[in-house]
Amino acid sequence: MSKYRTERLQSIARYAMPDSEFSDDLKWTAEAKAKLKNIPYFVRGQARVRIEQLAREAETEVVTIDFVEQARIEFGQ
Repeated sequence: MSKYRTERLQSIARYAMPDSEFSDDLKWTAEAKAKLKNIPYFVRGQARVRIEQLAREAETEVVTIDFVEQARIEFGQ
């Protein structure tokens, strides 16, 4: 892969889901982050908010893939 292509892909990855978009008070597992990235960009923010809300309601500090799946079911996907 060319250096330009590698740099371009890294740039796109940073734009698509920077860590700054995740809440500071909740930690996300790598699996949960990966699953969130599979959600279409135009609803990803709304989904992230709902997923974090579910985690807070469960009184946990870690967002797991289970919360992502629960939100997916609620959104009817």
